[in-house]
Amino acid sequence: MLPMAQNDGELDSLVRKRIRALRVAQGWSLEELATRAGVSQSTLSRIENGQRRLALDQLVTLARALDTTLDQLVENASDDVITSPMIDAAHGMMRWPVKGDPGMSVVRQRMTEPPPDNPSRMRAHPGREWLVVLSGTAILMLGHRRFRVETNQAAEFPTMLPHAIGAEGGPCEILGIFDRDARRGHQPDSGSKGAGGDFEPGGACS
Repeated sequence: MLPMAQNDGELDSLVRKRIRALRVAQGWSLEELATRAGVSQSTLSRIENGQRRLALDQLVTLARALDTTLDQLVENASDDVITSPMIDAAHGMMRWPVKGDPGMSVVRQRMTEPPPDNPSRMRAHPGREWLVVLSGTAILMLGHRRFRVETNQAAEFPTMLPHAIGAEGGPCEILGIFDRDARRGHQPDSGSKGAGGDFEPGGACS
């Protein structure tokens, strides 16, 4: 039986819809998924249509055939769909956790100063960062290269390269996503509000 309350009809229906949606997304017919999962086409049809009780062993087999896991197949993601940001007024930032990976965080920051001219102020640390410019123009210094990132353009880079970020021609607003290692590589600097240099996501989700 399913590892959930027997009377949880809403989750039962969700699992059936999810099986069908994953099958359709792969472009598979009932027959093709049934063959891959080693069940009859009629059994699979009844599972999707709610005419057959969900059995744990069949769900494990179907999850494997659909290239997912049992946990993901029966996950109830109805809670906490909307996330409010944490406000860091001292650094002019808004921060959101990324639930798909507890080590990731999202930072929104306004920058007013250009990136530093002194290479010693560029940072390097393990991880990867991804950023998109929401407004204005940003300058990304990456090693010995200088990139101009316009509104709605994005950049992704390994943070083991020395890097710094700043504004060009006026303030810019940037949204950045940091993996676990990149987030750990930053420490807040109380004097850095709006200054060129880098994002300051330290402690965003700790």
